[in-house]
Amino acid sequence: MTSHSSKAEVQRLDAANAKTAAWKKWGPYLSERQWGTVREDYSQTGDAWGYFSHDQARSRAYRWGEDGLGGISDDQQQVCFGLALWNGQDAILKERLFGLTNSEGNHGEDVKEYYFYLDSTPTHSYMNFLYKYPQAAFPYGDLVQTNRHRSRLELEYELIDTGVFDEQRYFDVFVEYAKATPEELLIKITVQNRGPEAATLHVLPTLWFRNTWDWFPESPPKPRLHQLNGQAIAALHPDLGTRYLYSDRPVSALFTENETNQERVFGLPNASPYVKDAFHRYVISGDVEAVNPEKTGTKAAFHYVLEIPAGGAEMIQLKLGDRPLEPASIGFGPAFDELMHTRIAEADEFYAEIIPESMSDDQRNVMRQAFAGMLWTKQYYYYPVRAWLHDEILPPDCKVRIPSRNREWFHLESADILSMPDKWEYPWFAAWDLAFHTLVLAAVDMEFAKDQLRLMTHQVYLHPNGQIPAYEWNFSDVNPPVHCTATWQVYLIDKARNHGKGDRPFLESMFHKLLMNFTWWVNRKDSSGNNVFEGGFLGLDNIGVFDRSAPLPTGGTLEQADGTGWMAMFCLDMLSIALELSTENQVYEELACKFYEHFMYIAGSMDRIGQNDDELWDEDDGFYYDVLRFPNGYATRLKVRSMVGLIPLFASSVFDEGILKKLPVFAAHVARFTQEYAKHLDNLSDPRKLGVAGRHLLSPVSEDKLRRILQRMLDESEFLSDYGIRALSRYHKDHPYIFNVGSTPYRVDYEPAESSTNLFGGNSNWRGPIWMPVNSLITQSLRKMYAYYGDDFKAECPTGSGNWLTLWDIANEIDLRLSRIFLRNEQGERPVYGETSIFQNDPHWRDLMLFYEYFHGDNGAGIGASHQTGWTGLVARLMTMPSTKNPQEVLEHGFLTVTLDKEGVA
Repeated sequence: MTSHSSKAEVQRLDAANAKTAAWKKWGPYLSERQWGTVREDYSQTGDAWGYFSHDQARSRAYRWGEDGLGGISDDQQQVCFGLALWNGQDAILKERLFGLTNSEGNHGEDVKEYYFYLDSTPTHSYMNFLYKYPQAAFPYGDLVQTNRHRSRLELEYELIDTGVFDEQRYFDVFVEYAKATPEELLIKITVQNRGPEAATLHVLPTLWFRNTWDWFPESPPKPRLHQLNGQAIAALHPDLGTRYLYSDRPVSALFTENETNQERVFGLPNASPYVKDAFHRYVISGDVEAVNPEKTGTKAAFHYVLEIPAGGAEMIQLKLGDRPLEPASIGFGPAFDELMHTRIAEADEFYAEIIPESMSDDQRNVMRQAFAGMLWTKQYYYYPVRAWLHDEILPPDCKVRIPSRNREWFHLESADILSMPDKWEYPWFAAWDLAFHTLVLAAVDMEFAKDQLRLMTHQVYLHPNGQIPAYEWNFSDVNPPVHCTATWQVYLIDKARNHGKGDRPFLESMFHKLLMNFTWWVNRKDSSGNNVFEGGFLGLDNIGVFDRSAPLPTGGTLEQADGTGWMAMFCLDMLSIALELSTENQVYEELACKFYEHFMYIAGSMDRIGQNDDELWDEDDGFYYDVLRFPNGYATRLKVRSMVGLIPLFASSVFDEGILKKLPVFAAHVARFTQEYAKHLDNLSDPRKLGVAGRHLLSPVSEDKLRRILQRMLDESEFLSDYGIRALSRYHKDHPYIFNVGSTPYRVDYEPAESSTNLFGGNSNWRGPIWMPVNSLITQSLRKMYAYYGDDFKAECPTGSGNWLTLWDIANEIDLRLSRIFLRNEQGERPVYGETSIFQNDPHWRDLMLFYEYFHGDNGAGIGASHQTGWTGLVARLMTMPSTKNPQEVLEHGFLTVTLDKEGVA
């Protein structure tokens, strides 16, 4: 919805969303790793990492996308721009980020570079990126060999550990982009020599076309680049038109083709002498015949050789636009600087409205970089599965196409800008990650957040059977059903911003698609028809005793506390949406009745009346567990105290009494059904019992259960860490859970850092660390329940401390502990960086943020993918909660409450 703000960035955003000006046409849409992806895998075995390697990437054209360093592209990735660097020592021209494959790393795949997303506006009118480039030869071999020889019980060997940053011998390479118009970008490259001696750096700002011509029996028209003069390159594309790249000074320009070096990769002759790795050969090997002397091709670069004094800096200014300009009128120098400064000021102005004034400078810095990371990790994702399955022109090493993945997803046809978890480690969408992304993106670009949710339920993504695709490695895997809760929250945030007017067309459209997904879950993941759900790994990788996505070694089925909890939550969110829609269209009342009933059945199945040993709730332990049901019908609980047992907390919704008065059909049905179901309510939160302001609470977790779960969750010897809620109780450090199948023991130990096993690839660990997305749902659930229980309900936090807090204050405490991961402590150190001295003490490192995938369960250090701003960016949302949400307002208006009150707190 249009904001009518006078702020320049808001006006650009409104124009882009209204499609009156294409301010989002150009953005950071390049991947940071296209090699090693499923899309580029033409092997017979499905070994995507091994088939297309980093070593091949400089020489082999990509089929389905492009990658680059600090780069941008148009929104169809026809024209790409990125950096190439050479320090005079490396064996490889630095055109892309390096990292280890899953088999090379002792804890799975991992990027071995240092780069930072410093800033971005939602229209990308201003962006800032930093890459730290060592002056010594990049230690490719050392990183591979040392990590390969380390065990899973040892730490990863990082780039800093090699010593290449010692004595500050590195370059800080800043890349800034500023849009003069939707089609004209100013590009500023600033290289700072942090070292004690003068150093030389080759900088090659590179412009190229995605190769769209080599893959068909009859090639489509081929785009061309050519040199106009000593300061300009023209790019002619049959669909995009003509673009121009201008340099601030006369400089050598290099040209080649973005085509595979067949000789190097496959041992076959090249059709043209000018191939993808030409600049590497020209700059590093001095092969002048590698580049086209005719100054034409599909890949081009200006070649700057910068001599930078110790502690000094050099700057390059470029322009990329759609207008032909004479050298005298290009507008470098003061005019360039003025526009750049204006866009920076406008970005500051924009974020001053987003980030509360009450935040400290340190908090502002963390939040600003969290938003920047969210916006930089947009990517053009091209995966038309049918075309991929039946490619007409195959690589020379693929005689017969035998794709091992995603065959049943032939309908999926992605060619969209998507929010990625991490553009190097996970350069493909992951459905449940993306749902969490939208909650942060909604703060800066509401329409983009909505569009991301729409995409996953669009017919070109959503399977005809109703399943949402999980992720590229296996679209048929099952992620937690969190799209509904994201849809409901994004709607409420938008509604609150617009003074109680919600986007009903968005909500109604999403509801119908989510109804298909809900039906898929019910039909596919409740095999016994008893309202207790399976689901497989459900995003929690190695949390279980067994690999939950593989056949059980015992046979039978695994009835999952998390799968059932997620479905109870899904039910309640669908109920909430149906009720919201019913206030203007009573057709939805019948569906609201259906979801109310279904929720009650699911909640009741989690703890049936009587003493039963085959249900999820364990009365003796006061906790939820998975239940292993053997083929003979016998069942036993797998008593692992993990996040699995906390997820039922997420299934909680609060409803105002006014809803029942407004919707008499729903009210009558609820009264009748609840009376008939009354004998089953003893173990649930009784929906008839009124709370604060006459509200109703629907939850499988009764007040007694809530107290018992909180006693464990808030115990610092179990789940509560100084930095949030652990995914596995620390109890299992001294009391590992062991389940024997015959003579084979299956074991779960508390492991607060990396996983010691290769279960689910071994690069993620849910057996102890802290994960931001589930923590955010925990605090959200506590806040919702506070709107029902109010100030009278208190729990000891931490357990045994004698400190009794309301649910609201407990949520605040957890959010503060999560924020503590990134903020400087009393010693001036950030727990996220552990004992890495350079990040704690060096002024050129200490305020740079990396948003890791998960965090050490005891000390808060970052672990896993280092640029997973996606869901870890939730910290920007959590950081503001304690200081910007007033508990008294919540008691008056509710929190994520279905209400007729247009001032409801979101």
